[in-house]
Amino acid sequence: MDFLGAFSWINIRFLLQGLLITVEVAAASIVLSFLIGGFAGLIRFIKIPYLSKIVGIVIDVIRNLPLLLIIFFTYFALPQIGIRFDIFWSSVAALTIFESAMLSEIIRAGLNAVPKGQMEAGLSTGLNFSQTMSIVVFPQAFKAMVPAIVSQFISLIKDTSLAVIISLPELTHNAKIIYGQNSNYVLPMFIAMTVLYFIVCYILSLVSKFLESRQYNY
Repeated sequence: MDFLGAFSWINIRFLLQGLLITVEVAAASIVLSFLIGGFAGLIRFIKIPYLSKIVGIVIDVIRNLPLLLIIFFTYFALPQIGIRFDIFWSSVAALTIFESAMLSEIIRAGLNAVPKGQMEAGLSTGLNFSQTMSIVVFPQAFKAMVPAIVSQFISLIKDTSLAVIISLPELTHNAKIIYGQNSNYVLPMFIAMTVLYFIVCYILSLVSKFLESRQYNY
């Protein structure tokens, strides 16, 4: 093992470039999946005739598919029907599809956890449905959702490594290139990946604790 050579500035910079791609893909996927998953979860919560059932079926199908299959689908299958993304956006699309399905269930469960009397109380005060959801129901549901949502986002960050299969130049991909050039770098690169993934995920967990503390203070 050659730790000194493995952790040269050139290799460290290459790893950090991969980490930046990992964070960018994760950030884009987090924003999009939260918006889409929130909308899908709300549709299922309010039980719109037919539409809620259709959305539920789609979500159940996606949740029971391997993420790797969805990545292959967005990168190799979609171009066959004229929808083309580059490697970056194929990865974002795949992660967004998968995580939206997961988040929709978390959000739906969080909304269902709020007593029905809260909705009725809000409507009885003269608030309309949208106002009641945003002012009364969602803030209460969000307290229960935060740990599960952040846990799902942490999983999303780790799942970006699966995009190595389509050569997304993220952290795992770049580390693989480095130790592929020198077998003595295998263990140092795995140590480096472990540390970098831990730092990113730990920061996100701290954000989760901060949000929870603010919720309870209110």
